[in-house]
Order: sequence, then structure tokens, then C-alpha cells
Amino acid sequence: MLPARSGAQASNERHAGYEPGVAAISDYALLGDCHGAALVSSDGSVDWWCPPRFDAPSVFARLLDAAAGHWSIRPRGRYTVTRRYVDGTMVVQTDFRTEHGVLRLTDALSLGAGERGHHIGFTSPHVLIRQVEVLAGAVEVAVEIAIRPEYGLVSPTVTAGAAGIEVTGGADRLMLTSDHELTIDGCRVTGRFTLTQGQEAVFALHHRGAAAAPSALIDGRAALRDTVAGWQSWERLHQGYQGPYREQVRRSGLVLQALTYQPTGAVIAAPTTSLPEEVGGQANWDYRFAWLRDGSFTLNALWVAACPDEAHRFFDWMASSLGSMSAEDHVPIMLGAGGERDLTEHPLPHLDGYRGSRPVRVGNDAWRQRQLDVLGEVLQCAWILREQLAELSPAAAALLRSLADRAAETWREVDAGIWEGREGERHYLTSKLMCWVALDRAVKLAPLLDAEAKVPRWSEAMEQIRAEILTTGWSPSVGAFTGAFGSDHLDAGVLIMPIVGFLPGDDDRVVATVDAIERDLARESLVQRWTGSGDEGAFAICSYWLVEALVLAGRTDRARQIFDLVTARANDLGLLSEEIDRRDGSLIGNFPQALSHIGLINAAWAIAQGEAADNGS
Repeated sequence: MLPARSGAQASNERHAGYEPGVAAISDYALLGDCHGAALVSSDGSVDWWCPPRFDAPSVFARLLDAAAGHWSIRPRGRYTVTRRYVDGTMVVQTDFRTEHGVLRLTDALSLGAGERGHHIGFTSPHVLIRQVEVLAGAVEVAVEIAIRPEYGLVSPTVTAGAAGIEVTGGADRLMLTSDHELTIDGCRVTGRFTLTQGQEAVFALHHRGAAAAPSALIDGRAALRDTVAGWQSWERLHQGYQGPYREQVRRSGLVLQALTYQPTGAVIAAPTTSLPEEVGGQANWDYRFAWLRDGSFTLNALWVAACPDEAHRFFDWMASSLGSMSAEDHVPIMLGAGGERDLTEHPLPHLDGYRGSRPVRVGNDAWRQRQLDVLGEVLQCAWILREQLAELSPAAAALLRSLADRAAETWREVDAGIWEGREGERHYLTSKLMCWVALDRAVKLAPLLDAEAKVPRWSEAMEQIRAEILTTGWSPSVGAFTGAFGSDHLDAGVLIMPIVGFLPGDDDRVVATVDAIERDLARESLVQRWTGSGDEGAFAICSYWLVEALVLAGRTDRARQIFDLVTARANDLGLLSEEIDRRDGSLIGNFPQALSHIGLINAAWAIAQGEAADNGS
């Protein structure tokens, strides 16, 4: 839980030197409806919401600029705060304790009435629900709503209608329903009222596109009950994992489900854009897309978290989105939630950025890059799901064959690497490694792919890659495998070498590399990506890869120590960002980050397997 702090003290602590309302990244909770996401601070302010889809323009974006829209509900005066997720859900409860009483705020994105079973969110009505109730005493409540569509560019028209308050502007239409009278002040809506013990109020903000026909307004109380029941129904069906760190794995599984775009099955890297890798810096990227690079780690995590249907849908989405590819086609490394290829990047110069971190970017030009590792990622996904792919479609089999052929033909070429550097292409070891994975899995899947005739050629290329990695990838001067051929720089990505089965985890060269990375790239178990990263934060996934590598090296006790230290950096709700600032332990980068939670799940599973092996079971 968050430490008890007064509202005024919290504001001074969080916002000193910045525009009012800018909370620490770790201060936010994720709300999700499996179509889009919202972030709400512990002070009761929704500072990010992009309906109706993860990568849609925002209607609230105070996260990136004080004037870009928010919706706050909180007590007047001083208060202390505790919060939690309702068990088995992505519904947040925040308790404000004041001098005169206790106010509970419950926040959710509606899943739609009657959502149950394996999949949730298919008929989401795109409604943000906020309920306040007084648990003790009497509390004066303050409401402030500033809707600013299209990343704050639009100042909408706000009018009172028969059904509620209507907001129109740009491509968005919103309707706010409320139990209490609210005041329209230009583009803002405000309210002040007092509730006593047992009293409550419910607000529902409905969103639709300007071209969409109006739909029936939902009852906020009923929708909130349905949303809690929908999440809990899904969570009860996905409780297969019983190993160590079960609660952390459960929460991470829920986060991955919340970041899944249910119409397609795409798993979004993060629901935010431009939260900085270094506060005040320019490494601010849009992560509201699905990276194929992360595919195999995602599928493995979904299986560990007992989400087999989601894993299968993710693979189906990848295969159908890639389509039929010729040898000349660019293999995309990432796709939009609906399978889009063109994710062209552009800045939003009117936004100040999170704590002055500019530019703010929408889109991500990494989609243009060539990354050879994606070939291995897709074939590894097929390998993980091999038992479920007995009836692989001819089109999917042809795609996998073509990707294996591409790996055999292009593995000697340079590429941008898994970290998507924009400084030029190199011979990255991890790219060669994943080409080897592509061919290894293709050989093993050859009967399923109707590709037995290709096995000799694929096998020959595999051995060539293996020999090149073992010779050129090893640096005698460093005493480790390095990030690129001919380089003396370490790269934490090389930790996946034993994870994908290229070498055993206890191989002397692997152990030496793991030791070198822990010695030179880790500080307090927080692992940076490469040598010479300076003040760049530690990437959570790199630390979790270190955990897995240590387990495979037979060092399960040390792996557990690192897992505990890294996972302790999550916020009070168990959410992890992309990076952890090694100077003060704060969360930085886009938030919450799917790959970080994927890393947590896979590392917990590795520890479970390691401890079982240590115990002889």
C-alpha cells in the first residue's frame, strides 16, 4: 500500500518544480476494458484515457501536459490515501481518510453487461465509471472534469442535456451522467457536495465517435458490478499457476489481459506514449502497439499464467496480420492493434511532455526497421503452440516456411537489433541467435510445415550460424559473449542465449557471460541494456532475463534474491514500468509495460522449475 500521506503533502512532494497535477509514474493505476486503457493517480485524477482503442487520440492527457485534460474526484482538504485492486480485477478502490470521514473511490472501465468466460471486453461500450461512497463520517467531495480531445488540441463544447452533460469536439462525442448536480464552466465541469456514511454517487462518462450512432446509456452501478464480476470470472478460469510468487503472477496475468486488444488478440506493449526513458530527455516513444519481437516471451508467459486461449489468439493474430509474404517483402517487427503496418511517427509539439520530456511522439518509426530476430520470434511462437497447431492452415504453414527461408538467406546481414537503435545497423549477436532459433524450430516443425525437403538446407544454415556465434560472438578480451560481432561491449540481450536453448545454462562460456553482465551491467540487481549506458535506467526485462539465466546455471538461490529485489520496485499495486531509475529506484518509461510483466511471469516459472529440480521432483 501507499504510505499514508496528506493530499497537500503528496502534492508538494510529487510536483515540486513541475506543473500541478503531474504525479510520479509509479503513482498511477491501470484501468482496462481490453480495448483501451486509462491511468488514475492515487489522488483520484484520471490523467490518461484514449478511447475507444489503445492508440486512439486521448481525451485526458494531463500525464503529458497540465492543460491536456483530466478528471479528478477527491475530498476537499487534507487526507491520507490507501488503495488496492478489487481482488481478481482491474478495478481500483482508493480510500481517502479525512478529518471528518472516509471516502472510497472505485474506478473502472466498463467491460459491458454480461461479459463472462474465456474472453472479456468484446462488446465494451467505452465507458469510464467512477463511484464514490462514504464509509464513515461525512466527506465533502470535489469533482473537476476538463475533457480535451485529440491530445488536448480540442476545446470542446459542453452543454447540459436531458440525459446528462454532452461534450462535443473534434471526432469525439461524450456524455456524462451523474447522481449529483454539476456545474458547467466553459469547457470545465465542476461539482461540490457532501456525502454522509452510507451515501454514494456514481458518474459514467460514455464515449463514441462523431460518426457513430448514439447508443443507450448504461447504468453506472450495474455496469460496475458487471465489470467486477466479468474480471473475476475470467480470473477464476486462469489460475493454473501454483508456484512461487503466485500473487505477482496473477496480477501480471491480469495486466497482460488488460493490455490485450480483444477484437484481434494483439498484446500491446504499453498503454502510454512518450513516458521518458530519462526524465527530461528525448528518448520518448509511443508503445501502444504490438511487437512481434516480444511474441515468444508473451506466449510463454500466457501459458504460465494459464491463459491458453489468449496465447492461441495472439499467434493467430500474428499469422493473419503478416499474411502471405514474398522473399522481397519487409518483415514487420511491430503492428497496430488491428494489424496495421504503417505506424508513421510524428511529434505533438503543443504538449510539454511528462515533466518537460520532449518531444511527445505519436506513432513509432521503428516499424520501418529491419530486425532479423523477428523471424525467430514468430517460429518460436509456433513451437510453443505446436500441440495446438495440428491443423495449421496452408497459409500459416507457408508463412512459417518463408520466414525460415528468410533466416537461412539473411542471417549474415546487418540489422537494427532488438533495442531498435537509430544510429545504424550492425551484426548484433541476438539477431544471429534468433535466426538460429528460427531454423532450429523450423527443423523441429518440419512435418507440421510440410517442409521435410527443406531440412538439410535449414540445418546447414543453423550450423553456420552456431559456428559464427561461438567464434566471432565470443570476445577473449572481455571473457564473454558480447552484443555485436567485433565489439567489446556487453549486452543484456545475450542473456536469452540459454533461455532459447542455444547453449546449456551451465556452459562455461554462458556462466562467464552471466557473471560479466551481473558484474558490469547490474547495480543492486538492476540490469542496464549495454555497456556505456550512463544514467539510462535499468530495463526490468533484463533483470528478469538474468534471473532465468541464473536458474539455468544452477544458481536458483541467487536468482530468487534478484527476483525479490527487482519485483520490490513495482508500485503499491504491483505494476511495473519499462525501466527503473538506478539512482533512486523510481519507475520510468512507458507504464505499465507488458514486457516487464511478461519477464516477471517467466522468471517466476523458471524459479519454480529450478526449485523443483533442486528438490528432485
